[in-house]
Amino acid sequence: MEITEFATYLIKNIVKNPDLVKVSAFTGDEEATILEILVSDEDMGAVIGKSGRTAKALRTVILAHAYLNHIKNVKINIDSF
Repeated sequence: MEITEFATYLIKNIVKNPDLVKVSAFTGDEEATILEILVSDEDMGAVIGKSGRTAKALRTVILAHAYLNHIKNVKINIDSF
């Protein structure tokens, strides 16, 4: 499973509007893989969580998946539209 599919699966299962979730990956500076996660404004609270705990947990799980699939230097951006 690709990192974008994995992140999409995780995010869609915690938001109220899973149809509005968009995850894209592209190569940035210094060979870094940038994973951009976009959710609706309404779902930002669910994705961030209390004191950022959910966002930190999502980052940890996604980075663990990247490590297991030999993807190095991954940066994760979570934003709303």
